Amino acid sequence: MDFTFIASTMVTLLKAVPTTLILFSLSILCGGLLALVIVWMRVSGNPVLSGFAKGYIFVFRGSPLLIQMFLVFYGLGQFGVIRYSFLWPFLREPMVCAVLSLALCTAGYTAEIFRGGIRAVSPKEIEAARSIGMSGFLLVRRILAPIAFRHALPAYSTEIVLMMKSTALASLVTVWEVTGVAQRLISQTYRTMEVFLCAAIIYLVLNFIILQGMALLEYSLSRHRRAIPQALKA
Repeated sequence: MDFTFIASTMVTLLKAVPTTLILFSLSILCGGLLALVIVWMRVSGNPVLSGFAKGYIFVFRGSPLLIQMFLVFYGLGQFGVIRYSFLWPFLREPMVCAVLSLALCTAGYTAEIFRGGIRAVSPKEIEAARSIGMSGFLLVRRILAPIAFRHALPAYSTEIVLMMKSTALASLVTVWEVTGVAQRLISQTYRTMEVFLCAAIIYLVLNFIILQGMALLEYSLSRHRRAIPQALKA
């Protein structure tokens, strides 16, 4: 194995990591915000809003992400109302299309994860909060959202890791992130094994950092669970 080539390949791929991180961060942020809207519609009790949310979740969870990305990248320009609108200078950019397709996809999965977290909140905790005068936004901010997020965090961390790996598909719409640069190197050197090995190592390290961060967040949100055994020992 040519370690000199591997070292130079790793340096080249590392230069594409910022693009991957930007793509990942924007997708998670936009997808998370959209998921909050979708889950609100899903649990609102309004049949029209709930039906729309169910349809959205079904479409984006039931169709391949690759097809969704191609439809956004190649399909939006087919509509004159979009091509001649103020949005077209943005939507014709590969990075914007990749972020949009990734965000739309993860929003469907994240909305269901958040809905599961909300359903895991005990009705007794909500009743207790209402009994002391909490209602509306205060109830959501102090009781419902923190507990629901804590319940949803393990599943949400898995979705975040999947999104990091899904950024590799952006190379197919000419976004030169880690996988895209790796494919370009392979076309130049014909050394598939070494190049993809370096790319795999980079993704493993990035996902390890993400998982450690999510584990730390989960640990910090579970202080009350650790305090109970300590109190019993005392």
